[in-house]
Amino acid sequence: MSSAFEQSVYQLVVETSTNLPADVRRAITAAREAEDRATRAGLSLSTIAQNIEMAESNVSPICQDTGMPTFVVHTPVGANQIVMRQEIRNSIARATKDGKLRTNSVDSLTGANTGDNLGPGTPVIHFEQWERDEVDVRLILKGGGCENKNIQYSLPCEVEGLGKAGRDLDGIRKCILHAVYQAQGQGCSAGFIGVGIGGDRTTGYELAKQQLFRNVDDVNPIPELARLEEYVLDKANRLGIGTMGFGGNVTLLGCKVGVANRLPASFFVSVAYNCWAYRRQGVLLDGGTHEIKSWIYEGGSNVPMRDQSDAVAEVAGGKEIVLQMPLTEEDVRSLRVGDVVILNGEMHTGRDALHKHLMDHDAPVDLNGGVIYHCGPVMLKDGDGWHVKAAGPTTSIREEPYQGDILKKFGLRAVIGKGGMGPKTLAALKDHGAVYLNAVGGAAQYYAECIKKVNGVDFMEFGIPEAMWHLQVEGFAAIVTMDAHGNSLHADVDKDSKAKLEQFKDPVFA
Repeated sequence: MSSAFEQSVYQLVVETSTNLPADVRRAITAAREAEDRATRAGLSLSTIAQNIEMAESNVSPICQDTGMPTFVVHTPVGANQIVMRQEIRNSIARATKDGKLRTNSVDSLTGANTGDNLGPGTPVIHFEQWERDEVDVRLILKGGGCENKNIQYSLPCEVEGLGKAGRDLDGIRKCILHAVYQAQGQGCSAGFIGVGIGGDRTTGYELAKQQLFRNVDDVNPIPELARLEEYVLDKANRLGIGTMGFGGNVTLLGCKVGVANRLPASFFVSVAYNCWAYRRQGVLLDGGTHEIKSWIYEGGSNVPMRDQSDAVAEVAGGKEIVLQMPLTEEDVRSLRVGDVVILNGEMHTGRDALHKHLMDHDAPVDLNGGVIYHCGPVMLKDGDGWHVKAAGPTTSIREEPYQGDILKKFGLRAVIGKGGMGPKTLAALKDHGAVYLNAVGGAAQYYAECIKKVNGVDFMEFGIPEAMWHLQVEGFAAIVTMDAHGNSLHADVDKDSKAKLEQFKDPVFA
């Protein structure tokens, strides 16, 4: 039987994974009000809102990438942190078994998935003592897609588009704006950033991630940093990157900056980028019973996300086209950037391990005319077979070294993911006759509902997220962002946002 502490931590894990807190929901609602509902960004925000409520209702992961569980625990003097650490690990394993977390802990040398989210370094647990009787446990689930867009600068340095960044507040400003620019849509914008000024390379990143535990609407107690946060939020939203990198008015939902002392020789600016699925929550526990006294962040159920206009949103300037898989070259040659595609039939998931494998091996199924979905789903198995619990897209750019070759080798006609791909894939799409479809990052419940049946699975030895799942879908919607005619929305938005970034080159904070 689990202890009261273990049960409380389990409740925290489930709540964090499945229900966005109120401050995050309000920020997303404000973003929706700032966007035209009939744009790609507006449609994506409507999908995100729907997904948030579906996750809460289903008590299922908001995003299939449930990230690296990172705990910060404050305990009274004398608390047994050894026992607490083990009970936190037990709660993580239980939540994974129950489908509230994806199996995300992988051996860095062998690639083997532990299957329970336990292993050297996972989960991350930071203990601090304080002179209070209560136990404060906070958790953030930060996915790999946004984690990959973290960035660290060593001042002075040359910042792309902004010139020289010196060891002053203006140099820090340039680094933060560039951090937002370089993330584009690959970190599931619109996002939140935590910034750490100072420290060493390790503690700088830790300080940056600590800022993500602040409330979205708080005000920095240091006047210079409060001004900096306000400036960055304003100027980042003038870059035109928008939700999912589709272009739009809202690119950043929150900016929080912390500062620490540093060595004279070192001046680091560390930026922790977090996607719109800003999953962090905390509980205050009774010091004696370890039962939950209160939740640290206001519950999300108080802020409904959907309204009547969601059902009628259409993308301006694009067409909605229904296609049956497998696809033909004629099907995809008729598509243009901006078209909304509704897919029916069978698609196949494929991530890093599968793409690497297919470079030198045959596919287990016929992929001619097929569609590869960059997705690592959350799956549960019972007597009736496999069930999809969450199935949103992963960041596609990781497959850039492989994708063009695999398209041609197997006759694929479409790739689905998020964030877009690079010039090698774009050239292959044009040469071979295929398209890239951008699904809404993080919308794991929205897309899971489109999956009607699991037809089979191959390469389970790669682990559940990296296995090749064969999925029967109906009404699977995505937007053409790279077409078979050499056009790329991602390249266009990158070019446009870089030009806008350069407008902020001149010093502001003297």
